[in-house]
Amino acid sequence: MSRIGKNPVSIPEGVTVDIKDGQVTVKGKLGELTQQVEGITVSQEEGQIVLERPSDSKDHRAKHGLYRALINNMVEGVSKGFTKELQLVGVGYRASNQGQRLELALGFSHNIVMDLAPEVKVETISEKGKDPIIKLTSHDKQLVGQVAAKIRAFRKPEPYKGKGVKFVGEVLRRKAGKSA
Repeated sequence: MSRIGKNPVSIPEGVTVDIKDGQVTVKGKLGELTQQVEGITVSQEEGQIVLERPSDSKDHRAKHGLYRALINNMVEGVSKGFTKELQLVGVGYRASNQGQRLELALGFSHNIVMDLAPEVKVETISEKGKDPIIKLTSHDKQLVGQVAAKIRAFRKPEPYKGKGVKFVGEVLRRKAGKSA
């Protein structure tokens, strides 16, 4: 039995869950998310979402924990939201935003301009003497992670000096340079 799949998803106040034809829709103060569920039965009991699988086949066992985690992330997203912070480490690396347009100076000949999805709120923090920080907030965990990974991919942190775009709190494997 899936240990994750067995746990019911508790529904906090202000969140409504609608289950119809294998489609779970979660609405909250931060937005609305929908997930298609196949092969697993989803039911709502006493302020909790319970997922049950019809058999112990490998496919059903895999999807049991998966859909429980996805629905839990949807409920958490529409009630609290998700935040990712990226740090720009390097001389001359800058970030600025005008609304949903993010402009990055990462040491290339041209600045990188990126238009973000309307569901993702972006904020740039630039303090003197500190590395610039990009703060991404959304109710959709998958979307905010994908946008953060795309920004990080523009200039991944290198192992010698640690220059590049990294997540706040990310531990990098560092290498020793050439020894004389």
